[in-house]
Amino acid sequence: MAQRRRQDLIMELIQQNGFVTTEQLVDQFKVTPQTIRRDLNELAKQKKLRRHHGGAGIDSSTVNTAYQARKIMDLEAKERIAEALVELIPDNSSMFINIGTTTETIAKALLEKNNLQIVTNNLHVASILSAKEDFHVIIAGGEVRNRDGGIVGEATRDFINQFKMDFGIIGISGIHNDGSLLDFDYREVRVAQAIIANSNQVLLAADHSKFGRNAMVRLGSISQADHVFTDQQPPVEIRQLLTEHNVQLHIV
Repeated sequence: MAQRRRQDLIMELIQQNGFVTTEQLVDQFKVTPQTIRRDLNELAKQKKLRRHHGGAGIDSSTVNTAYQARKIMDLEAKERIAEALVELIPDNSSMFINIGTTTETIAKALLEKNNLQIVTNNLHVASILSAKEDFHVIIAGGEVRNRDGGIVGEATRDFINQFKMDFGIIGISGIHNDGSLLDFDYREVRVAQAIIANSNQVLLAADHSKFGRNAMVRLGSISQADHVFTDQQPPVEIRQLLTEHNVQLHIV
């Protein structure tokens, strides 16, 4: 198959699924992983897709990538971020955890801790953490999003405002080079803003693919975080902003 035709078909698959792995493309086109990586790199240079560890996806400022695809995107980076972040969490502490596949990975890493108090608007996080008998898990009320188990809405925000927690563990869909934290759902953003406002320390977890990724709703600024955990050096503009606002950067 000609390279141009293969790349067109790759784009069709990504548009249909939101994300595809290199392994899936190798099986589909019966070529080597090196050939697929070259195709993906070339398409990324043309800004037709965004490369992720193990595959590629398409960015949209209005619609997030499908939940099942996000679960496997940059998973190794998310696991390293989770491992580093939970080192800051002492036993017997309280925290909010918001919506996202990164925060779900963090929830799994938190299982090694003891006697935690958790308030979350993420059904998957609640399910993971409820396995520990010494954890006290509270689920915020509101509307459940079928696509990812997130709980959103005015009732959710009002519920969050009843608490003051030691930590707010936040995931995010995108980070603009001016430091804006970006997401897709206005209702989800309102809840995340309440989490930030009611946390003594804000821990932001974002792998490298979130930097420069666009989304239509502004949540706040990266300067509102106390700690930022990522897997690669952020853009220089972000590093300068973190330094100016005394935000501690953790590269794992």
